[in-house]
Amino acid sequence: MQKQLKDIIKNINSKLISGSIDTFVSGISFDSRKTKKGHLFVAVAGVNVDGHNFIKNAIKAGASAIITETNILINENITILKVENSSQTLGIVTSNFYDNPSSKIKLIGITGTNGKTTTATLLYKLFLSLGYKTGLISTVKNYINKNGIPTKYTTPDTITFNNLLNEMVLAGCEYCFAEVSSHAIHQNRIGGLTFSAAVFTNITHDHLDYHKTFKEYIKIKKSFFDNLQENAFALTNKDDKNGEIILQNTKAKKYTYAIRNFADFNTKVIEQHINGMLLNIDNTEFWTLLTGTFNAYNLTAVFSTAILLKQNKIDVLTALSSLQAVEGRFETVTKNGITAIIDYAHTPDALQNVIKTINEFKKNEQSLITVVGAGGNRDKDKRPIMAKIASLGSDKAILTSDNPRNEKAETIIEDMYNGLNNSEMNVLKITDRKEAIKTAVMLAKKGDIILIAGKGHENYQEINGIRTHFDDKETVEFFLN
Repeated sequence: MQKQLKDIIKNINSKLISGSIDTFVSGISFDSRKTKKGHLFVAVAGVNVDGHNFIKNAIKAGASAIITETNILINENITILKVENSSQTLGIVTSNFYDNPSSKIKLIGITGTNGKTTTATLLYKLFLSLGYKTGLISTVKNYINKNGIPTKYTTPDTITFNNLLNEMVLAGCEYCFAEVSSHAIHQNRIGGLTFSAAVFTNITHDHLDYHKTFKEYIKIKKSFFDNLQENAFALTNKDDKNGEIILQNTKAKKYTYAIRNFADFNTKVIEQHINGMLLNIDNTEFWTLLTGTFNAYNLTAVFSTAILLKQNKIDVLTALSSLQAVEGRFETVTKNGITAIIDYAHTPDALQNVIKTINEFKKNEQSLITVVGAGGNRDKDKRPIMAKIASLGSDKAILTSDNPRNEKAETIIEDMYNGLNNSEMNVLKITDRKEAIKTAVMLAKKGDIILIAGKGHENYQEINGIRTHFDDKETVEFFLN
């Protein structure tokens, strides 16, 4: 693919410092290590690294044009454009380079602290079952119709995002459901994209290592909705106290869903069991293989989105009733009368929801053993809170490592343990996660439930910058056998 620079800088306020905008561009990059001959290199001042320091590297790699925020003069036959904000510009030029694929597909973004992956994945599976070619951009895996592609981030960088959307358009996809993280919004990874709809699930304590304050975290989420166009729709969880604040300034059509409050779309939980629940959505009862109030919210968001996308109510509910749990989201393994539940819950609210759900269907003679850790180099304030939730809600809690990253696992576990008092000492500290899971299985008797929280679908552990294979489901299955 080749395009003239002048065609991909449309709608950009820029100043030509040297060269010509008639030059041809064969690709776009913001990482000099990925820059190739003929590329437009966009120098972005990132969170950890400033791309302006690597402009010469990009030129050596063969870049034919540079976009920068500084007045640089290089004595080479190269086009240099100065802009006010390289990060915002990157999204626009990338969309232009790929002929704005987000305008050729219905792109629906799902954001919130918890529930993004389940909501986006269920929507993807639902629309596939309804007969549509569909794309998915998510934490677990990206999909171009039924073709799975490994993913590294919840929301990819803008170049990868546009490339995926372009491939979806070429494959004939009509819809794409995408998780939109707060990091992605703040870093302009969704800049230049046209969203047909945005869905807000909830907002709770998370990522404050990055956003610093809860107010700033909400502000970032809200900006996604603020930038929607008038012909889009915005759907929010009315039961979340910040749900309607998120929609305050959006130009999109506003809709709400809820379980506790009256909304445009309402759900009532009638029965809950470990293997599913009976719901009444929009005055129609249906059985789902998912369980837990948090999943009732996810399913309501999915149903509401589908109806707003003009799908038939009965077809939607029929398809939803057969969908399985998303990988690593309240995923169950049962062997020898012991049930293990693997869940990605890594925030206080998510852990509270999962434990509450288990206790709602757990019988008195059954014990709940919870294995939980907390990630390193992340929000430290949530560590003691999560330990307290695990201790209070479980018969036995085992504090262990998660992804320690560049912190000592023992330090993280002590931070968690410090949230407990003498009346909450049903707790073990086992640093090695494999040993922690093994111990949980050894402690469990027939009929008991083991919750392994925090990593869900992840098949690795990150310790001192090195990722080694580790899979919670695989590990507990081994010990249960």
